Amino acid sequence: MQFKDRVIVVTGAASGIGLALATRFVQEGAKVIASDRNTEVGAAKAQEIGARFISADISTEEGVKGIIDDVLGKEGRIDLFCSNAGVGMGHGPEDPDKVWDLVYRINTMSHVWAARHLLPHFLERGDGYFLNTASAAGLLTELHSAPYAVTKHAALAFAEWLAITYGEQGVKVACLCPEGVWTPMIQNAPILQLTAITTDELVEKTLEVLRRDGFLITTHDTTLKSFQNKATNYDEWISKMKHLRKKAMALVAEQEGTH
Repeated sequence: MQFKDRVIVVTGAASGIGLALATRFVQEGAKVIASDRNTEVGAAKAQEIGARFISADISTEEGVKGIIDDVLGKEGRIDLFCSNAGVGMGHGPEDPDKVWDLVYRINTMSHVWAARHLLPHFLERGDGYFLNTASAAGLLTELHSAPYAVTKHAALAFAEWLAITYGEQGVKVACLCPEGVWTPMIQNAPILQLTAITTDELVEKTLEVLRRDGFLITTHDTTLKSFQNKATNYDEWISKMKHLRKKAMALVAEQEGTH
């Protein structure tokens, strides 16, 4: 995919990965529509980079549908929909259902709702691209939050299903599965900070895959190596993750002790 003159939507675009993607797409000559539930910051950032802004809450189907309807009504088409907004919260089964439900809605169902309301447009045109942000946690796991790990696995599974089901009808799908990236998301995960990359580095890797219409986007060489180890010897991989989690929790305790 080339980006010049394309109509590109990016959710979660007020900061972090979403803002970096939106900024770069504008620089590439695309017509960018940035969306976020943080209206004040999102609108200011969009104006700063030269994008149009839509305030929306993608934790609801109405919010996602509203973005799509707005863009189709004003721009007439969508070439690339970056379903990027995500949330990292929760700990484990002790979290109340409202936490699990919110994480599920944002991290998984927002992708489903985007496909539900955008697929008819893509299929009618015989062309369209979904970029769904999941996480390396979708391939591996997340050491701090069960809701995050579970919903990112589901997000990757849905992206795979979309690619398999609609790939021969002109619909392309990419799934972004980063490890640590310097965004607010990792401020309470010091183990991810040890190898974190910048959002600019992530954008370079993302655009490289999108240009060749690829599916899986990773940011660290360790991701696929660990994924291969997981598939080859699950018991050994679980054992390694136990040790890594102890290290991660120790770093969190150390970080909290210095504040």
